[in-house]
Amino acid sequence: MMRKGRWPHAGSWVRSGFLAGLAVVLGACAGGDGTSGGLTLLNVSYDPTRELYREFNDAFARHWREQTGQAVTVQQSHGGSGSQARAVIDGLDADVVTLALAYDVDAIADAGLISTNWQGTLPYNNAPYTSTVVFLVRRGNPKGIRDWSDLVKPGVQVIPANPKTSGVARWTYLAAWGYALRRELGEDFVSKLRDPAYAAQVEAAERAAQDFIAALYANVPVLDRGAREATNTFIQRGIGDVMLNWENEALLSVAELDAAGVEIVVPPVSILAEPVVAVVDRNVDRKGTREVAQAYLEFLYTETGQDIAGRNFYRPVLPEVRARFANQFPEMDLFTINDVFGGWRAANARHFADGGVFDQIYEP
Repeated sequence: MMRKGRWPHAGSWVRSGFLAGLAVVLGACAGGDGTSGGLTLLNVSYDPTRELYREFNDAFARHWREQTGQAVTVQQSHGGSGSQARAVIDGLDADVVTLALAYDVDAIADAGLISTNWQGTLPYNNAPYTSTVVFLVRRGNPKGIRDWSDLVKPGVQVIPANPKTSGVARWTYLAAWGYALRRELGEDFVSKLRDPAYAAQVEAAERAAQDFIAALYANVPVLDRGAREATNTFIQRGIGDVMLNWENEALLSVAELDAAGVEIVVPPVSILAEPVVAVVDRNVDRKGTREVAQAYLEFLYTETGQDIAGRNFYRPVLPEVRARFANQFPEMDLFTINDVFGGWRAANARHFADGGVFDQIYEP
């Protein structure tokens, strides 16, 4: 059950300039006065993290200077998570990646830029914060959208991003699929998925889930490449009845949403989204930035880094920090990608690879 009341406001919903590969200097220059001589890092990230890392980069620059006496400047690049991974593979000179899903980091690892055993090199399987997927609807919720089942009703226009290019769009797709499995198999659906005694029921539930996803995307009038583009479609262009997006994006901008005539609906069931981070090994070894890049990601797991994540409406992973932010997040029943889909490699191969389920069910 979702908690009642408004969430605190801490930012702006629609911002311009979120193009993949655009590097914006965030952090401290050497000496604090713009003189040269310090280190520079490039963090290649996904769409909604600009506010998070603006604050985090400033805090890390202060920390690094206090610890080493050395200035560090952090540059940011933002775009759809899959597009960002491709940019790094194609030569965008990232020191670290902070992407929406592990599969995108796996793709960079498969290209030889990151160690293939990257996951587990940092706590919580390299996921320093989590999020989930929620709904945005027009003020007053005129279509009465409360749960995933409402997204397939006739006349309901749904605005997600494209799961071929966007991290949150893949989380969204899988959240909807998991919801459909739960609807068919019951609340204990995760255990049934692994029990051979339920094989026939699981097979029927999977068929029903595919039909549900096909019906959902049949209600999609526009499929943008990334989360921020989808936000512009829904907010600025006024297209659609409901938008599917990150919880942190929605909670970050309650005041702006209200001004735009939009409100949040929290479905009772969704997926636990686990964005991940990694050092780009080949690049940092060539550039001589491994020490600072590793320290940068480790700082995400400190109390300071976790507080910054919570203030930007990401769910902290450290229990003591998560407890301080408990009242900030609505209560939801969250399942994981490992429990329901067998991890990102299996999910991608089945659903998002060329010729996979998404290509089979989606017709623009």
